Amino acid sequence: MKSSQEIAYYFILSLLAASVVILGLVLLFFCRRKPVESEESLPAARISAQAYPSTDIDAATDGFNHRRVIGSGRLSTVYAAVLPSDQKLVAVKRIHPSLVLSNACFGFSSILKTLSLAQHPNLVPILGFSQAPGERIIVMECVGGMSLDYYLHENPDGASSVLDWSLRIRIAAGAARGLEYLHEGMTPNIVHGCFKASNVLFDDMFRARVSDYGLSSFVANKKRGLVGHVDDEFWSDGRGEACKESDVYGFGVVLLELLTGRRAEEGLLVRWALPLIREMRLSELLDLRIVKPSDTRAIARLAKVASACVNNSRKSRPTMFQVATILNNLEIEVCA
Repeated sequence: MKSSQEIAYYFILSLLAASVVILGLVLLFFCRRKPVESEESLPAARISAQAYPSTDIDAATDGFNHRRVIGSGRLSTVYAAVLPSDQKLVAVKRIHPSLVLSNACFGFSSILKTLSLAQHPNLVPILGFSQAPGERIIVMECVGGMSLDYYLHENPDGASSVLDWSLRIRIAAGAARGLEYLHEGMTPNIVHGCFKASNVLFDDMFRARVSDYGLSSFVANKKRGLVGHVDDEFWSDGRGEACKESDVYGFGVVLLELLTGRRAEEGLLVRWALPLIREMRLSELLDLRIVKPSDTRAIARLAKVASACVNNSRKSRPTMFQVATILNNLEIEVCA
């Protein structure tokens, strides 16, 4: 029979052996090599905007030929252009010389590189830029279609030829997704700064594509083209400071344009439409150029979203995430 000392000895040996095994398992767990990911499993890297030589831009626009002009606004003149490097059709935005000379375009290249990282089906992507003395150029994808402003207010065939009620809901939802992505999907977040119907373009599938986002700092003190599209708080500091809440207000104005077929009219549209929405007098509110649907529940919900965007103060205004969620569900119900 073993003595108590021998039993204690074998017990200690057993504990030591068990400790060695456990230590080995721990080392194996923490020191094992991480499997190498295949290229297919790695996320695609975002590529920032390309810097184009001024000679390429000059050749692409035929020396900024006036026949290539496809638009003009408070920031720039836009040209349809073909890049000589790959014969790709693009939109070239030539920032007005007065803004360049006033030093409004300070930090131009770094701003454009950041904005170009925004990639979403409901955005018009920024492809590149060009700089020269007195010149600042933005190169964007040319989506091919006209703007929402054109179809609502300038189309000679009338809005009824294209924009029925289901399509208007689809346009609203698509634009909301694009703006929501800028506000929530980008780091740092991007404030559009000048959201209005002329900045909602259409591709060949008639999908809403938001353009001109993040460029408001270049024209911060210019009221032309902004009055009626931003809230009163926008001008409270005298400088015109853009924020997410002012974007939501601008989105609400666009919803009112979709509902009524009327222009923003420097704030008159909001003051005219809100009492009608409050009392649900849809027959007086809705665009008379198209037939009112037999079931107006979806249109009434769209009107309530518009009212929440423009009627509330900034503190109680919905976010674009909330707005996009409602409109996405509405699109599924109406357009599926």
